[in-house]
Amino acid sequence: MFRPKGIIPAMVTPMDRSEALNLSALRQLTNYLIEGGVHGLFPVGSQGEYYALTFDEKKKVLETVVDEARGRVPIYAGTGANTTREVIALNKLAEDVGGISAVSIITPSFITPSQEELYTHYRAIAAATKLPILLYNNPARTGVKLSEALVARLSQIDNIIGVKDSSGDLTLTGEYIRRTGPDFSVLAGRDTLIFATLMMGGAGAIAACGNAAPRVVADIYDFYAAGDYDRARQAQAKLAPLRLAFELGSFPVVIKEALELIGIPAGPCRAPIGPLSEANRQQLKNVLDEMGLLR
Repeated sequence: MFRPKGIIPAMVTPMDRSEALNLSALRQLTNYLIEGGVHGLFPVGSQGEYYALTFDEKKKVLETVVDEARGRVPIYAGTGANTTREVIALNKLAEDVGGISAVSIITPSFITPSQEELYTHYRAIAAATKLPILLYNNPARTGVKLSEALVARLSQIDNIIGVKDSSGDLTLTGEYIRRTGPDFSVLAGRDTLIFATLMMGGAGAIAACGNAAPRVVADIYDFYAAGDYDRARQAQAKLAPLRLAFELGSFPVVIKEALELIGIPAGPCRAPIGPLSEANRQQLKNVLDEMGLLR
């Protein structure tokens, strides 16, 4: 069974000024990330505004990334939605696109299913697809938490192969690792905790900051894998200011604006999320400059 590992950027979805997909910019971003040393690509996740895209737009994004990646790295497709039926349909879409290594499925949002209802949800999804599945825990955004006991239980299903944990709770991350088997991948979803997750036995990270700073984020994993823990820790420290800059605007605009400053036309977020203020854009520019990311 496929095992997720390494640094996998949660890709933005580039758009033009009218908020239509910018597929040429998506191709440019795909190459920028692969050339930056990442170990996989994750389109149509939360950083990719999955909640704002139609089925047809999601299909076009996946097709474009798969085509441009040309098999150089695994592709993880975001197929999260609020209902079991819709997730199953999105997984079928991913299967039809082809070239997808795994799907990542965030918990429902707005509704608050019980842990037993979540088990039934993911079990039905797993039974309906041959694709490997990554669970996605992000309670601050969805209001729904995947408990340690639930993840341990779901890890017994053959094609549920890992979890992305964006909770920011290292105790929870550690329990996911402790209570699942060695072939179950626990990935950091909080970019400031990649090194800590690796040290606890995690397999890598799905990292939004990887869009703008792929080499810095990949260094955390690569140095760790080589046993150079001090340089891995230094790379983590270098990344921190960019992740902390998320507070400069409403999610997910900061990374899109960072890419614009770097020279990749990521464009705006879909309304109602607006641009940064000029003052905050200058603060972001200063962070990127200090990291050596401006061309």
